[in-house]
Amino acid sequence: MGPFAGRRHLSMIRGFHLADFLTLANAACGLLSVFAVMAYLETRDLRRLLAAAALLPWALVFDVLDGKVARWRMRHSPMGRELDSLADVISFGVAPAAIAYGAGMKGFWDIVILVYFLACGVSRLARFNITAEQLSAGEAKVTHFEGTPIPSSLFLVGILAVSAWFGHLGDGLPFGALELGPGKLHPLALLWAISGSLMISKTLRIPKL
Repeated sequence: MGPFAGRRHLSMIRGFHLADFLTLANAACGLLSVFAVMAYLETRDLRRLLAAAALLPWALVFDVLDGKVARWRMRHSPMGRELDSLADVISFGVAPAAIAYGAGMKGFWDIVILVYFLACGVSRLARFNITAEQLSAGEAKVTHFEGTPIPSSLFLVGILAVSAWFGHLGDGLPFGALELGPGKLHPLALLWAISGSLMISKTLRIPKL
């Protein structure tokens, strides 16, 4: 008998709940969005960039549904929570940053801001998971979350989608572009910096529904 005799292959996948597969659909939408941006950069076919933006509302739909299904079936688990956070990093952190880059935010300062935005999103999700662990440990009920949720980045994606639809990309983005020291800055990128800062704010409190 081989070393794997008696073992159940893909046992982790067999243990997934319906909500977990919805979470994976969220992640898939995020990755497909990144692929669409890459295709746009290669072909300059504007439909690819618009498709990248259009995929993210679907990611949000799956993100909302996985929570509703988990509550409906009363199947909550640390695994599901971690899956949800990892999927959100892709769909509402990496993909919006990639779309911004594809739309023309490629200057040195733009990239610094996009990296900051993603770092804030990852930090926001880590803090959310810690809060969830406290709740599961039986501590006092949390009535609010600190900072804006990472799916709020869809607002930024919407701005870029409208701008792309009207052909305002690259240095034609709203507010144009500036040369600052070692690199270029598109002032529109400052919205990504504001979004990231709001996500890690400790004074901004969002009621927990």
